[in-house]
Amino acid sequence: MGRSSETFSKKEKEKKKQKKRQEKDEKKMERKASASKGNLEDMMAYVDEFGNITTTPPDPNKKSVIKADDIQLGVPKRVQSEDDDGISHGTVSFFNESKGFGFIRDAATGESVFVHIKEAAEPIREGDKVQFEIEMTPRGPGAVRVKKA
Repeated sequence: MGRSSETFSKKEKEKKKQKKRQEKDEKKMERKASASKGNLEDMMAYVDEFGNITTTPPDPNKKSVIKADDIQLGVPKRVQSEDDDGISHGTVSFFNESKGFGFIRDAATGESVFVHIKEAAEPIREGDKVQFEIEMTPRGPGAVRVKKA
């Protein structure tokens, strides 16, 4: 008569596999049971007007309506006022004397405007306070009639 093909270590491995399978099935059943307990309202989170996460929904009375036409994308156009004679004031933020060009930081708007040495009435350097007019060039706004202030 032949010996049994199952050894002690094979039996132990088989028992471990069955135990793992059983534990896995138990965990699966627990997840199913706990998933049915929760509802959508318990899982909801809201953001208040200050950007904080909260569990209370926003007050519908505080809701404001914004029209899509009122939303402005990009930098707003500069509106020239009636008392403004077109002369702007600013500071030369960068100037390359060897190449003859630079940039002026507009004091009112904070935007940089290109300036070429041929548009300056007198020599200018970095840090100089200047007054100038803005004209549109093919590459964007450019400073013309630049004078030291």
